[in-house]
Amino acid sequence: MRSFLDGVKALNAVLVHLATWFISRLAASIYPFKNSQNRFDVIMLPPRAYTFIGLNGVRLLSIIALTLVFASNIVTLVNDIQAVNRFAAADKTALNSTSDGTTLDSNTTLLMSDMDYIMGSTVPNQPAGVFWAVLNRLLIIGQSVLLIMSEFGWPSRFFDHYFPVLGKDFGLGALGVMQCLIGAAILSHRVDTFTLVAAFFLFSVGCLNILVGLIWRASAKSKRSVTSWREHAKSALPTHVAGVDVRPVMSAATSAGASAPSVISNMFTGSDRASQADSSKSGFGFGRQGEKTAGLKGYLISKPIESLPRYATKTNATGSSGATAV
Repeated sequence: MRSFLDGVKALNAVLVHLATWFISRLAASIYPFKNSQNRFDVIMLPPRAYTFIGLNGVRLLSIIALTLVFASNIVTLVNDIQAVNRFAAADKTALNSTSDGTTLDSNTTLLMSDMDYIMGSTVPNQPAGVFWAVLNRLLIIGQSVLLIMSEFGWPSRFFDHYFPVLGKDFGLGALGVMQCLIGAAILSHRVDTFTLVAAFFLFSVGCLNILVGLIWRASAKSKRSVTSWREHAKSALPTHVAGVDVRPVMSAATSAGASAPSVISNMFTGSDRASQADSSKSGFGFGRQGEKTAGLKGYLISKPIESLPRYATKTNATGSSGATAV
């Protein structure tokens, strides 16, 4: 058991080292920090870069917490099985002693009959208690593996079809709720120190994921995705102008351009007038029809006051005209 715990600690250290190396390499590939003299400079990153790094840091903490819970529940499951075997052996010894006419210690008999839990385990001393305790640990282990896979985003199609709340179209709130439920299920029993720390860590990360889900909602996973970062980097159009997000305006213009009919195609097909006649949102222009429609809706079109420029000729009462000096 000690060697297994040492192996788990070594695995966690390797995971932390790999995650640190991955984030450093990712930041260096996006924004290189070395100048022409091969010296390091401090470069201010855009706000979305800090969001990207922060959300991936939360993802890293989530993966580490789930890995610790996975390992600690395996340890707890092994300890429970060993405690059940000891309890069964003691019970068998008690039955043999009773059949032989010998008596056991009164304290041992009292402990075996009145304990709510099997000594040294999380298994309740009740009918089918061993089955439900083992099933509980197996379900927690399976859920931990499933959540780790969802954090890596693999396989994404499987999660999008069968577990949409863990897919790419949902935020991190559901993930945080599941992590809090797993942590509360573990902390509701008396466990060893390793399992206790792992469960507390997972519950804390779950609360953090719930907070992140409330802040960024459904866009959290797209903001932390490496592929979406690369697609955003390839885009030649700006996303912010003078601190204002122009993506909604650009998307509306793009959709309007996509929905507009092609002039060349209508020239050859002659479907321009037919489409205008069938359209319920066609305008009435600036002629008499438009003025009549505006009048029916209560809009009044005022004519501008007639005026002549300063250099125009004025007509006298006698009908002669004279030039006006400028």
